[in-house]
Amino acid sequence: MLQTLRKAGGSLVMTVPKVFVEQNGLGEGSQVELHLQGKKMTVEAPIRPHYKLADLMEEMSEGLPRVDGWEEMPSVGLEND
Repeated sequence: MLQTLRKAGGSLVMTVPKVFVEQNGLGEGSQVELHLQGKKMTVEAPIRPHYKLADLMEEMSEGLPRVDGWEEMPSVGLEND
């Protein structure tokens, strides 16, 4: 894929293809890893850890306060993925 470099301040920038952004769950402010080798540069989206609520709860210290009925509350996000 051919990209055109543009000047932005004192730097040169290029766009990231939409398919790469969507495929890797990236957005403004996301960080990516650049690997440089001679004339070659590759971009790698870091693997984000997937947490499960049950695992996080197990790691909680026993002395921390808990909300009554916490375990019975319905899921509201992606914690079951």
